Amino acid sequence: MKQDMTVPCEDGFINIRVGAIIMKDGKLLMVGNSARPEYLYSVGGRVKFGETAEEAVVREVYEETGVRLEPDRLGFVHENYFYGDSGYNSGRLIYEISFFFYMKVPEDFSPSCHSMTDDAATEHLCWISPDDPVRYYPEFFRGELRHPEPGVKHFVTDERK
Repeated sequence: MKQDMTVPCEDGFINIRVGAIIMKDGKLLMVGNSARPEYLYSVGGRVKFGETAEEAVVREVYEETGVRLEPDRLGFVHENYFYGDSGYNSGRLIYEISFFFYMKVPEDFSPSCHSMTDDAATEHLCWISPDDPVRYYPEFFRGELRHPEPGVKHFVTDERK
């Protein structure tokens, strides 16, 4: 099995990941888990060595929803410095580069989640409005997905400050 694109660097890690923007009827499909119920995150995960970002997002969507969706287009590139909150990365600085793709969603899309996190927490799917007051990642979805624009936008988040 190919390795996740997580590379040790000094006392932290560099991650390369993908996220899926799956919207239907004005709602956004997000993932939550039993270990950290206080927030939601986009469907997606780490790119494996040898995969392209598009291949990774197709694989991750299938793993987390049970449905193969095609990418429509790249929407966002997100550079993110943050401190890990679980397992081997707890308290360690992580630099993550994420590619978020808008996905083509058929009318009969009916996802089913049977996935788990790296630390064996059970994941679940939920539909939310981008305006929903729940805490979710990435935060820029809240404003950007109300009125999606063509092209690719770049965001930088830095929790070191």
